[in-house]
Amino acid sequence: MSSILVTGGAGYIGSHTVAKLLESGQEAVIVDNLANANPKVIGILENLYQRKIPFYEADVCDREAMQRIFASHSISAVIHFAALKAVAESVAKPLRYYEVNVGGTVSLCAAMIEAGVKRLVYSSSATVYGTPQRVPLREDDPVNSAAVANPYGRTKVICEGILQDLCASDAEFAVMALRYFNPIGAHKSGKIGEDPQGVPNNIMPNITRVALGQTPGFAVFGDDYATPDCTCVRDYVHILDLVDGHLAALEYMENHRGFEAFNLGNGKGYSVLEIIHAFEAATGMSVPYEIQERRPGDVAASCADAGKAKRLLGWEAKNDIAAMCSDAWRWQQMNPNGYGARC
Repeated sequence: MSSILVTGGAGYIGSHTVAKLLESGQEAVIVDNLANANPKVIGILENLYQRKIPFYEADVCDREAMQRIFASHSISAVIHFAALKAVAESVAKPLRYYEVNVGGTVSLCAAMIEAGVKRLVYSSSATVYGTPQRVPLREDDPVNSAAVANPYGRTKVICEGILQDLCASDAEFAVMALRYFNPIGAHKSGKIGEDPQGVPNNIMPNITRVALGQTPGFAVFGDDYATPDCTCVRDYVHILDLVDGHLAALEYMENHRGFEAFNLGNGKGYSVLEIIHAFEAATGMSVPYEIQERRPGDVAASCADAGKAKRLLGWEAKNDIAAMCSDAWRWQQMNPNGYGARC
């Protein structure tokens, strides 16, 4: 049976995608360099689904390693998550982001071409739109690296351009670029969830750690944005809804070729303060917070028009903000130290 190669498959989105692939009866092969993941997640997934999952600790930038992996398995498609993704860090370390995100994508695609694999689901981002000229954002809104406020977003714009060129050069290639908005939540089992290494960059792990008493307060970066309560507004989507979008994209590629971009979001924006209050309402926990200076590279508001995904992929988000918060809290309560120390 052929397998889906999942790069970055031990990470937050990757592990939930592997779980969904296994639930749907498909086989997965995981490649991850463990830069922002814990190897224990592999064993958890294997125990959860009672099956062995091929796992390679490797970097997608290592073309020879990728060639060996493709040669060892019958791969029908690739879902590419492996990348660096912290906006503020990308401002401080731009060359590292170009090296990993752009270089890794080129290396992966070269290995795919050599192996004759021509279906790719690419993990893109709403940051490709830059500072929104209108909200909600649609896939036909301008995507221009010069308008993007941070190197992370620019790497995604560049990679999308590379993948468009690849599809233009080979009519057999199919690439679905999924532009994520803000995934939060966790698997309903509470056994896998978001466990960032070091200080979290995303909103929900910071909130849950404050609720557990592991950190004294939540930092709200900026209260002078042009939004209703002056804090940043984002479109939050449940992680399980997000991964459903990947399976829908794989199915769509069975009969479609070329490059397509899809927004994956709820279509509703929540401010930072609204997320804090929604979490408190869903869990009964208190989340003290303090206002701090803006972070470099943040935009005021970002929200998806996901109508294209509904029309072409048959996908739409189903979980509401209460479910996102309660599922994230279940994971954190069951795993107060995340996956724990690395093996």
